[in-house]
Amino acid sequence: MNEIKKYSNGDITIVWKPHVCSHSTKCWKGLVEVFDPFKRPWITPENSTTEKIINQVKQCPSGALSYLINDEER
Repeated sequence: MNEIKKYSNGDITIVWKPHVCSHSTKCWKGLVEVFDPFKRPWITPENSTTEKIINQVKQCPSGALSYLINDEER
């Protein structure tokens, strides 16, 4: 079964598909206050702005990260 995890700050929900992740490290090197592989949970969207999160998620090379706003996946 392909697991999907979701993390929300109220305005945005980050969707993570671990089975798709290529572990490029772009997410946490670009926005460590949200993506910290040394913490659990490793994604904490409440630690940054929605705009910064969207910009960082768009840089995910594998497509393992996406986001939802107002029930629309992007």
